[in-house]
Amino acid sequence: MKRKLRSSAPPGTTWEALRRAHWKAMGLSDEDLEKPKIAVVNSSSELAICYRHLDGVSEVVKQGIRNAGGYPIEIRTAAPSDLMIGMGHQGGYILPSRDLLVNDVEIAVEGGQLDGMVCLSSCDKTMPAHLMAAGRLNVPTILVICGYQPAGRLDGEHVDIEDVFVASVQAALGKISRERLVQMTDVAIQGPGVCQGMATANSMHVLCEVLGMTLPGSAPVLANSPRMFEQARLSGERIVGMVLDDLKPREILTPGAFRNAAMAMLAISGSINCIKHLQATAEESGVDIDIFGLTNELGREVPVLSAVRPNGEHTIDAFEHAGGASALLRQLEPLLDKEALTVGGRRMSEVVADAQVHDDEVIRPLSRPVANQASIVVLRGSLAPGSAILKLGAMQDAVARNFEGEAIVFESAAEAIAAIQRGDVKPGHVVVARGMGPKGGPGMAGGASSIVYALFAAELTHKAAFITDGQLSGLCNKGMTIAEVSPESAVDGPIALVQDGDRIVIDVDARTMDIEVSAKELERRREGLGVRELPDASGFLSIYRRDVQGMATGAVLLPCD
Repeated sequence: MKRKLRSSAPPGTTWEALRRAHWKAMGLSDEDLEKPKIAVVNSSSELAICYRHLDGVSEVVKQGIRNAGGYPIEIRTAAPSDLMIGMGHQGGYILPSRDLLVNDVEIAVEGGQLDGMVCLSSCDKTMPAHLMAAGRLNVPTILVICGYQPAGRLDGEHVDIEDVFVASVQAALGKISRERLVQMTDVAIQGPGVCQGMATANSMHVLCEVLGMTLPGSAPVLANSPRMFEQARLSGERIVGMVLDDLKPREILTPGAFRNAAMAMLAISGSINCIKHLQATAEESGVDIDIFGLTNELGREVPVLSAVRPNGEHTIDAFEHAGGASALLRQLEPLLDKEALTVGGRRMSEVVADAQVHDDEVIRPLSRPVANQASIVVLRGSLAPGSAILKLGAMQDAVARNFEGEAIVFESAAEAIAAIQRGDVKPGHVVVARGMGPKGGPGMAGGASSIVYALFAAELTHKAAFITDGQLSGLCNKGMTIAEVSPESAVDGPIALVQDGDRIVIDVDARTMDIEVSAKELERRREGLGVRELPDASGFLSIYRRDVQGMATGAVLLPCD
């Protein structure tokens, strides 16, 4: 029996008449009206190189949909790029844009009662937004990974956007010349796509495949490569089958799938931002799971199997050629939930059986890991009753397992960087930068990453610790750096009470971070805080500040049913 499509309005209703008039005006034939209507979610934009190529990808996806008997309808959304809209503004538009994009998708796909969607996933916030929208709307959905940008070379050496980020801080501190920095910026990006390296975008690309929300063999992939376009075409064809089979995201986004994704995140030493994005996706999907707790649980059994920049010397190209996410799944096979379903309609057991590892130096087996200990740990304690995240990465010999030192506190990134430049920050200090959380930023402004690189440029990476309630770029992986402290200072979390000279104790093995100040003294300080004045926020950032939830939800907007 032919499946009823939700895009088909009940016969004889006003809705059917108005909808038919609208479709016919757009050129749809009577035959088209009977086809599955598939949204092609496109964030194409001329504002950022991450998205410049997506119109070409969209055309390939649409042709695949037509080939399979569907009717594609392209919709446009916000196009958040960390490098283009995340800098130069007091607030942080980047994390809020994730949730804005989810609502963009809802308005078009749910409002239009479309039958399914193919999401073109590119820069950092589009992937989690697409996953969150899939979980919220629960209509057949498949993500297309739109690839990483090619890097350049300068004087025979590899140069990518991570190198530019580091060099920009070094130039500001007088460590390299302005001329050298300009030369690097001129060659670092050689084409469209997301940042090179295992930063947030490529980490989330890999996790999308591990979650089962892309076709096998999708991630990572060079943008505009033949393999990327082939996966786009196949995805367009597959979504029609998913609609006809009524295969929905909540059948795929199960606790087992999230467990597999957390394993993969640890095995590649992915961006710490993945934790909140996975948690937010679980929230939107109605899955009761604690990704923060799961990270610590799995960290005791999942070693680091790959060390792609900034975790090691391998490039993202090498990871792709070694087999990518599919090869990683193959190496993790003994630990995986193999009953997890994928958009292809197959179980993870079948996907893993077909996977091949082409270079087991780049993606190693469990028996020969890059590092045996957890690459990411979640700390809790009197300074972080909710959570705080420390990325140890693959180069763990260089990171101490504990740190004790005196706090030196700053209310902004600019203050902290100026103090580092003056030499006020000394070995043994714990640099505390606050007011950068979801409400405090508002929107987790990105200045915390610059502090990490300033400490690096000042040769303090392994001599001082850094703690913030802000978020870090996925490229940040240097020393005892702890981010996303929760509760944040804007809601009077303990980080708001820290004063210069307070002793802070970090114990990685115990997963704790404490402030050695009596409860009585902390309470006295809390009473003295008064009404906290937050930076001015208007427009969407003011709405975000009002409605954003705590980090335990992945910082989603308002509780989800």
